Formats: sequence, C-alpha cells, structure tokens
Amino acid sequence: MKYLKWFIPIIGILIFAGLIYAGNYFYEYAIIPSEKDFLSPDTAPETAEEKQVEKWYTNEDNRSRWHVRSEDGLELSAIFLPAEKQKRKTAVLAHGYMDTAESMAEYAKMYHDMGYNVLVPDARGHGQSQGDYIGFGWHERKDYLRWIDQVLNRQGNDETITLYGVSMGAATVMMVSGENLPANVVSIVEDCGYASVKEELTYQLKDQFDLPAFPLISITSAVTKVRAGYFFGEADATKQLAKNKLPIFFIHGKEDKFVPFSMLDEVYQATDAPKEKWEVDHAAHADSYKQDPELYQEKVHSFLQQHINK
Repeated sequence: MKYLKWFIPIIGILIFAGLIYAGNYFYEYAIIPSEKDFLSPDTAPETAEEKQVEKWYTNEDNRSRWHVRSEDGLELSAIFLPAEKQKRKTAVLAHGYMDTAESMAEYAKMYHDMGYNVLVPDARGHGQSQGDYIGFGWHERKDYLRWIDQVLNRQGNDETITLYGVSMGAATVMMVSGENLPANVVSIVEDCGYASVKEELTYQLKDQFDLPAFPLISITSAVTKVRAGYFFGEADATKQLAKNKLPIFFIHGKEDKFVPFSMLDEVYQATDAPKEKWEVDHAAHADSYKQDPELYQEKVHSFLQQHINK
C-alpha cells in the first residue's frame, strides 16, 4: 500500500505526457504544412482542353503577382489575371488543403471566361505565401479581408467582388461570409467545404486511424491554440454562415468521402441568406467540376446572373 500513493500519480503523469505527445503528433500531422501521405497526388492535365487551360493559366503574359501583409505579419502572395475587358468585377478564389494557387487553373478560367478579373491567393503556409501552420480557413478568413481591400485599392471602390472556394478554400470563404464585409462583396460560391474544423478532424481521426474524438481532438485543439493561436471549436463555418447576408451557392459531390456529403445540409441550413445548392451525382471530393465542366460552369454562371445581375 505504501507504494500505491506513488504509483497512481506516476501513472497519471505518464498518461498526461502521452496525451501531450499524441496532441503534438496530430498537430504535426494535420496542421503543419508538409507532404501528406493521405492526400492523392495532383494529376497532370489529361485532356487537350485541360492542357490548353493550364497553358493559358501558366502564361506569364496573362498574369502578375500581388502581395499583401497579413494581420500577424506574414507576406502573402497571389496570382492576378486581369479580364480581357474590364467590367468592374473580380472573383477571388480559395484553393484546398495543401494545394496552391497553381492548382486552380480550371476555376480561374471559368471566372475569366465570364468576364471577371481573377485573384487566386496562396493560403498562408502554401505556395509562395509565408506561414508555418494551416488555419483551416479560420486565420485565412482575415487574410481574405486583406485581399478584398487590395482588390478595391487596385481596381477601384466601384469594383464588385465574388468569392469562390473549393474544399478548405470553400470553408475559408464561408468563414469570410460572417465578417464585416464591404458592400462590394456580392456573392459566394463554395464547393465541398466542411461545416467546422472540429467536425472534419473528428471525421478524419475516425476514418484514418479508427480513433474516437475524445480525448485526442481536445488535446490537439489545445496544442493548436498554443502553437497556432486557435481552438478547433472557433473555426466553425456554420457559426459564420449564421451571420452571412450574401447570396451563396453550395456544391457538394454525393460520393465525397473526405468531407462527407452529410455536411452539405449542415452548411446549407446554417444561413438564411438567398441560397441554392447542387448535389452532384457520382462526384467524389473536389471532383464536381471534372464530372461535367460545362454543366458546372452553367450552374455557377446561372447563380451569379440570377442573384447579382452582372
């Protein structure tokens, strides 16, 4: 019995140390920008049309680089593609987790063909933007406020702005929607964004490791607060959408197993703003455009025409 009073505290310390180790491990696994073995590698353009779009997008004569400084001092970078004829409208795009602005060729071309200037930022910690952690849209929402200001500074105060995002980028623009935005921002299109970081990481923990949320999500969230400045519970697209007043178009593939299709209803029901949704048959994660590019373009264009009349 005399050893028991020492044994129990030691076990407690070991358990606590193990949980802290696990929290830091999952932080490194999910939050630190690095090559992720659970992500499918980017595929090269396959069709002649895809190759043509990629050639257009990477042509340095068609684009320039913009830069802004984030609220916390990071230098952020973006690709800007001016419209062939200025119509006082700009689309600001947001890429997915561990992608870059360079991965957004098809979406950039879609908006450019509709007469938009197109601005495609590298999210913090991605591409040419500085940063040593991923904010999953939460810190990025404030970065996008800087990009919106940059558009107005460069293009003029009469410019209208639409936001578009895919995957983590979709969560980003949904999180932006709850901020105090200038009247110039007139619409949002999101494709397969998650309802909240906590819910998405809980899903991934179960899917990839077959582990329950408690206590690892709570521990990793606490580690993330210390190392990156946010709790997972803060980064909630549904709470931001509850404050949204802008027309928003929700797109999600029915076969999405990375951001589960069930999250579409969560985000759709979260806002009372003018809204539409499109449930895409046979589409996996971030695959809706490739299922039928022409129909995708028609759907987005129709939404923008109906709600913005531009």
